[in-house]
Amino acid sequence: MGQSPNLLEGIGKGRMARVVVGKLAMDIDLLEGIEALVKKERIQTGVILSGVGALKKATFRNLKILPPDLKVDKQHRLYLELEQPMEIVSLTGWIATREDGQTEIHAHFSASTVMNNQVVTLGGHLTPGTLTSVKVVVVVGVIEDTDISAGLDPRLNQIDVKF
Repeated sequence: MGQSPNLLEGIGKGRMARVVVGKLAMDIDLLEGIEALVKKERIQTGVILSGVGALKKATFRNLKILPPDLKVDKQHRLYLELEQPMEIVSLTGWIATREDGQTEIHAHFSASTVMNNQVVTLGGHLTPGTLTSVKVVVVVGVIEDTDISAGLDPRLNQIDVKF
């Protein structure tokens, strides 16, 4: 075997200290609910392990085009908003603390719904505007003793996870 290219940009390590399960209220913004759980439990670093429950409205953000310079802004994204009953199929992401002490949450989700009398599943980046309905539960794995943080990636001009 020849020399393989570097396949990893970095590796962060830590210790999985505990798992937090939060049941969110109805009619709230899903991202705000996750933020409240993180704040109440004083989570500085973690992973969103899963989420289940129903939504009444969702905003799915997806990339339309990746510009050659990798500097993605609003014109490169598509926002799809739906206001109808949906079921969370998956919810995952990371939680890390920025240099200014603020917590950064980067999450993606998928949800199923009925369109034209068929079940369809949609997914994307979790942004404000996704509203909970019934039985929404979020599970977070809390990481301690870690070198994982969040900060500006100059290549992308966006906040990303750092090690």
